[in-house]
Amino acid sequence: MGTKSLAAIAIIAVIAMCAGNLRASVSQQGDRNAFARWKNGPPSDADYFPIAVWLQDPKLAPKYKEAGINLYIGLWKGPTEEQLEALKAAGMPVICSQNELGLRNKDDTVIVGWMHGDEPDNAQSLGKGKGYGPPVPPQRIIANYQKMKDADSSRPILLNLGQGVAWDKWIGRGVRTNHPEDYPEYIKGCDIVSFDIYPVAHSRVEVAGKLWYVARGVDRLRQWSKGKKVVWNCIECTRINSGRKASPHQVRAEVWMSLIHGSTGLVYFVHEWKPGFNAHALLDDPEMLRAVTALNRQIHSLAAVLNTPSVEGGATIKPSPEDVPIDIMVKRCMGETYIFAVAMRDAAVKGLFEVRGLAETATAEVLGENRRIPVKNGRFEDDFKAYDVHLYRVQ
Repeated sequence: MGTKSLAAIAIIAVIAMCAGNLRASVSQQGDRNAFARWKNGPPSDADYFPIAVWLQDPKLAPKYKEAGINLYIGLWKGPTEEQLEALKAAGMPVICSQNELGLRNKDDTVIVGWMHGDEPDNAQSLGKGKGYGPPVPPQRIIANYQKMKDADSSRPILLNLGQGVAWDKWIGRGVRTNHPEDYPEYIKGCDIVSFDIYPVAHSRVEVAGKLWYVARGVDRLRQWSKGKKVVWNCIECTRINSGRKASPHQVRAEVWMSLIHGSTGLVYFVHEWKPGFNAHALLDDPEMLRAVTALNRQIHSLAAVLNTPSVEGGATIKPSPEDVPIDIMVKRCMGETYIFAVAMRDAAVKGLFEVRGLAETATAEVLGENRRIPVKNGRFEDDFKAYDVHLYRVQ
């Protein structure tokens, strides 16, 4: 057996031990897995991390599964029997609308959640050529949530909100623009709350290119939900409706900004309207598909670590220059310390890390980069290019 095979076995063993360690902590300290409370919800395994795709044809599920996608969200004019059968054949679970057919199939394990209509916080169309009215009132979302729970309480209910979560001046909210106080009310009407903002493809200079708006939205959802709701977010990977498309490097930065700030699920938005409509543009973009696949596989390999509680105050970082922040998250699993770090601006920066609880001398392995950094008295330095992500494991 070669050294690569031995290394792979070692990594699998660590992941299994971390998952077992997390399961033990669950039994001792109460449920830490977000989905354990729902009998027919997403998997409650400690090493499960949801990575979804938004509103896709079920016939494409095998291709998305190859790319590391393990969940569908939304079904066009569905669910229908044909859609559910295709997803079952591919082994792809779905969160979908709670229509009549959906409720008739509520014993089917392929359905792992229900969802509201998309972006009710935005101004709502009054019909073709009639303009837009106000957003759906939060009280209606709360009432619909209760109605869905009454029909089936064995699955979580998802609410996806618009970019007003991260950007108060989003005019797409119409008469409720610059009213962030609406959001704590909306959040009362769901179990899983997510949102979307796409900084690279964005048309407004206030947001365009500022990737940290993704992290800001995650922070606000966690704050508004007071830790009582599962928080996910959407990620861009196509041109969407503009001439700009995030690079694989920018997509990776947005993903790790999301995770480091506390998102516990990702939803890729893969539609594109320019230069022409393509509902599955990611699958037709070989470079981006390879990058997203590698990114998803890395997240799955770290799922048991990501699902452990973060170590608050476990490390500090001093960036140089100071106006280019580096955000970090610290995890500990089976005697190993993980520091996940991302440069939050479009500029180079050096980070001086100080990690608590380490031996006098240690080594930080930079995951996926084939390099190691010596650690002395809990301190080490590393360089970040613009929007770089570095993931460290210290044994």
